Amino acid sequence: MTFDTIIIGGSYAGLSAAMTLGRSLRKVLIIDSGEPCNRQTPRAHNFITHDGQSPNQIRTLAKEQVLQYDTVTFQADKAIKAQKLSNGFEVRTESGDTYTGRTVLLATGVSDQMRPIPGFAECWGTSIIHCPYCHGYEVRNSPIGILSNSGVTYDFVRLLSNWSKDLHVFTDGPCELPEDDCTKLKKHGIPVIEDEIQEFRHEAGQLKTIVFKNGLTTDFPTLFVRTPFSFATDLHEQLGCQLTEDGYLQVDAFQRTTVPGVFAAGDAAHAFRAVSVATGSGTTAGAYIHHDLMHEEEPLA
Repeated sequence: MTFDTIIIGGSYAGLSAAMTLGRSLRKVLIIDSGEPCNRQTPRAHNFITHDGQSPNQIRTLAKEQVLQYDTVTFQADKAIKAQKLSNGFEVRTESGDTYTGRTVLLATGVSDQMRPIPGFAECWGTSIIHCPYCHGYEVRNSPIGILSNSGVTYDFVRLLSNWSKDLHVFTDGPCELPEDDCTKLKKHGIPVIEDEIQEFRHEAGQLKTIVFKNGLTTDFPTLFVRTPFSFATDLHEQLGCQLTEDGYLQVDAFQRTTVPGVFAAGDAAHAFRAVSVATGSGTTAGAYIHHDLMHEEEPLA
């Protein structure tokens, strides 16, 4: 069977696209490896009707609803190869299965790069976090640390000052902030701690204490940090998709990549990483995949 669309990635963006395509009577295959980037996050926020639910609960319900559409198939596997054919695309999985589709949607998400500090990965998504719109309300008016040492640190501090005035900057080494930014932070009474971090002590992912290499410690409940990311797969490279200057998959307003027939949605294609944004981009991708397929087909007489 040749599918109308092969969706690689079965989280919010992929499932939203699949629902749109299923409701458009399109034959859809979802291939999902079961490793979403927010799998450690206990609660999802800023998503109406699901505020405070666990990401896994939202995904599970979404999958159940999507699979009610009988033209949608879900395959638990990892896509490892993708290539363009003369009349579509071929995708091969880790288990050795091969599928063909007229179009491909990359909804693979990204992988956050953990700092090599003991405790960082264990706290990631719970008490070491990245998005104030997703998590800021829950830590409002409490001490907040910002782990950052670059030209964007001051802007990050300004953003977080809306949720708390008790802010500390941790540079994890000699401060590299611009001099003007250091002056502004000092003016507002925001300390900059340059001590190198040895360990994050925690209880089940909840940060308790920051331990420095010089033996000093400080108790802190929450740390915000912007981590670099990598793509969860290299399928975009195999297909020849171009990236933006910021390193995301380049898409137009309808989620089309630079390769005809290849679409992208979710975190791999957007800097704003939120469940609502991923869901919306998936719906858009699904609608315009159907739109483009329709225009390839026999027109009405």
